[in-house]
Amino acid sequence: MTDQTPAEKLKSELQDLGSTLRDLQSSARLTDLRDRLEDLEGAVNGLDQRIADLREKGYAFEKDLETQAANFVHSWGEIAPGLEREISREAAKLARDLSPLESQLADLTGKRARPSSLLPEAEQLKTALENLEGRVEAIEENIRGAYDHFQSDVHQLEHHLGRLEWTLTELSEARFQLLAAESGIMAVKAVWAKEGKQTKKDPEGVLYLTDQRIIFEQKEKVATKKVLFVATEKELVQETLWEIPVALVEEAKSRKEGFLNKDDYLELSLDSRAPMDEVHLHIWQRGDEWVALVNRARAGDFDGTRAIPIDEGILDRVKNAPTKCPSCGGAINQPILRGMESLDCEYCGDVIRI
Repeated sequence: MTDQTPAEKLKSELQDLGSTLRDLQSSARLTDLRDRLEDLEGAVNGLDQRIADLREKGYAFEKDLETQAANFVHSWGEIAPGLEREISREAAKLARDLSPLESQLADLTGKRARPSSLLPEAEQLKTALENLEGRVEAIEENIRGAYDHFQSDVHQLEHHLGRLEWTLTELSEARFQLLAAESGIMAVKAVWAKEGKQTKKDPEGVLYLTDQRIIFEQKEKVATKKVLFVATEKELVQETLWEIPVALVEEAKSRKEGFLNKDDYLELSLDSRAPMDEVHLHIWQRGDEWVALVNRARAGDFDGTRAIPIDEGILDRVKNAPTKCPSCGGAINQPILRGMESLDCEYCGDVIRI
C-alpha cells in the first residue's frame, strides 16, 4: 500500500474531523443523559400503578411496597431539579466551547493553501476535539454518579416487581386453583429432575411457591410429529404433576451445576407424609434465593407482611378443625391448610369436613 499524498491525508483528516464534530454536537447537548433521567423518572412514577395492579391481581404480601414506591417518588423530587440544572449548565458551557471549533473546521475546510501546510492545523483541531470529547465523558460520568445509587435501588425494585408480575401471569394460566386463603409468593421456570440429575426426558414447567404449598406444573411444547428427527408439529402439555404443603418440607438446599456452575438447583427434603422423599429442580433463578423463600414460607414469615388480610372465619375454621376422623377415630396426620373445605381420612377413606 502506497503512502498517502498530503492532499489525500488532509482530505481524510477533514472527513474524520467532520464526523467527530457531528458526534460532539449531539453528545455536547447531553441528550443521552436527559433521556436517561426521563426514563428513570417514568420508572419511578410508574411504580405505584404497577404495585396497585399486583394487589388487584391478588399479590398479598410485602405491605411496605407502597411505602417504598412513595419514598422513591419523594427522593426523586429532591434529586431531579438539581440534576436538571447541572445538565443545563454543563450543556451551555460545552456549546460555548464547541462553537469556535466549529468555526475552525469551517475555515480549515475552505482554505486553499498547500495541504502540507494545513495538516498541523488539522492535527491541532483534532486534539481540541478529543479534549472536548473527554470533557463530555467526564461530565456524564460525574452527573451519573450523583444518581447511580438511587437508580440501582429503583431498578432492583423494578426487577422484583417484574418477577411478581410474571408469577401472577403464570398463576392466572395454571391448571390448578389456589385455596380460598392461599396466596402466591413466587414462580420460576423449572425442570423437575426426577432422578436428581437432569435428563432430556425430565418435564419442564413452572415451580410455584405459595404461603401454603409448593407446586410443580409441567408446561412445555412437546413434539407430536417429526420428519427426519425434526419436530414439525407440537402441542402444549400442561399438567400439575405434584403439590406439597410447605409444612412438609424438612430442609431446602441449593446447589450449582453445569458449565462454570451457572445452573441453579433447588433440593427439597420432605417429611414422610409427603408423596416423595425428596425433590430436585433445575430453576432459572438463584437457588439460594429460593431456599430463603421456602424457609420463610415454612416459618410463616410472609403472613407478617400481608397487605391483604385473611378472613377471620377461615382462620377460625383451621383453629377448630377436627384432630380425629369422626367416623373411625383415626388421627388426622396431614397438614390442614387454610381454605381447605375437606380431606379424606387415610384410614377409612371417609370425607372429613373442615
